[in-house]
Amino acid sequence: MNNRQLVLEDGTVFRGKGFGSDRQISGEVVFNTSMTGYQEIITDPSYCGQIVTLTYPLIGNYGINRDDFETVAPFINGLIVREASDYPSNFRSDETIDHFLKAHQIPGIAGIDTRKLTKIIRNHGTMKGIIADCDESVPSILESLTNRSLRNDQVKQTSTIKPYIVPGRGFRIVLVDFGMKHGILRELTKRYCHVTVVPYNYGAENILRLKPDGIMLTNGPGDPKDVPESIEMIKGVIKQVPIFGICLGHQLLALACGAETKKMKFGHRGGNHPVKDLENNRTYLTSQNHGYAVVKDSLVNTGLKLTQIALNDETVEGIKHNHYPAFSVQYHPESSPGPEDTNYLFDDFLRMVKENQKRSEEIAYA
Repeated sequence: MNNRQLVLEDGTVFRGKGFGSDRQISGEVVFNTSMTGYQEIITDPSYCGQIVTLTYPLIGNYGINRDDFETVAPFINGLIVREASDYPSNFRSDETIDHFLKAHQIPGIAGIDTRKLTKIIRNHGTMKGIIADCDESVPSILESLTNRSLRNDQVKQTSTIKPYIVPGRGFRIVLVDFGMKHGILRELTKRYCHVTVVPYNYGAENILRLKPDGIMLTNGPGDPKDVPESIEMIKGVIKQVPIFGICLGHQLLALACGAETKKMKFGHRGGNHPVKDLENNRTYLTSQNHGYAVVKDSLVNTGLKLTQIALNDETVEGIKHNHYPAFSVQYHPESSPGPEDTNYLFDDFLRMVKENQKRSEEIAYA
């Protein structure tokens, strides 16, 4: 029996069965095309404030487990699926997706045509939507939706409040948390790095006082122009410390160097996006989740070099600075979930850190 409805700002209505929390929620409706990894998607902070549509038809079939979280608590506003499994089958499963969403006060709607919804978003672009009970009138919901604006403080919501340390014996890396996925931290600790995680608004002077060997700019939600303090921080450190940016960190590095970013029609969200590396003429499958992109033409006269492009639409997927040890990618090399083709980028970053250390020592002893 249908008891919940999804209403889009263009007036389109989908009716289905509710699961998870029963509270009404609004947000930007987006879609992800991954076939697996729904737990990592739900707990990815880059989805903060969004209602996520999963195009794969059966969600929850292997349950929820303790190992595949990307954050302690999810930040999505709502979940839209074709079918939510009530009886997961997996030896690691601890609970159903319904129980998990209820525990975190996240509403879901099942039983609707998610392929049709995805086509609407592809044609119209991302738009606002509301998940509400079926007994509420559509005109009143649309009026409410018209008066609601999307928040622009998602990075503040998802970033750590205070700095903390994950000890290690290797390179000292400052990780600037814009809404970090744990997969990034996991890749650094796997390589024995001593990681200091700092908030998004940690200033350049404070970061340099930590004497880092390298700086990691993480993924995160929202428009990169909504965090101007982070752009200024990058300007203050780029000449002194090697930098590796991922997703939002990639966009912020571009803005700090004078390039521009733009909002995409419906973004890239999935685990099968092909990216071509222009330097080694190889193509990789990548995991992606972003609604903004760096404007290719704006890279001129910024000191940045285009290194990778998306084969589907030729948007910017990688950049590197011509003069300073800094590079970034738009996709997720930590691959949670998704292919592990580009995991080597973490090794490239640490190799760059080591080479920078060697140059600094040679200058000091010259």
